[in-house]
Amino acid sequence: MRCPFCRVDNDKVIDSRASEDGFSIRRRRRCLSCKRRYTTYERVEEVDIKVVKKNGAREMFDREKIKRGLTKACWKRAISDEQIEALISGVEGDIYGNFEAEVESREIGELVMQHLSGVDQVAFVRFASVYREFKDVRDFVDELQPMLRKKPT
Repeated sequence: MRCPFCRVDNDKVIDSRASEDGFSIRRRRRCLSCKRRYTTYERVEEVDIKVVKKNGAREMFDREKIKRGLTKACWKRAISDEQIEALISGVEGDIYGNFEAEVESREIGELVMQHLSGVDQVAFVRFASVYREFKDVRDFVDELQPMLRKKPT
């Protein structure tokens, strides 16, 4: 690993620990040449998964798209950035665990809704309204019926 300051390839790892999501390792390093410290992250190299869109087009999986959708759905709700990141990590883990080369965008949307439903019902309905392209109030009512039938715990 080359030092980002002096570009010499001579360092020492002084601390390693797993990240909160458990999918990466954070390493603190000290350059033996210039003595400065810096941080690196080590992640498992995931197999590239392509997303098959509704129109049949294929594009590379991009977790940022999920983040943008969740951020909009969770706007002005009591959901922290850490909770959103945990949701994204959960969805991403399901995708990499259950699909090999391709996943339909419909499957990703269903996974997001599955994870979001247990966190915040309003954010869930917001996400579902865009994802399922609600046309009128009846669509909202149809989506809410299963939630309203559940007994409060």
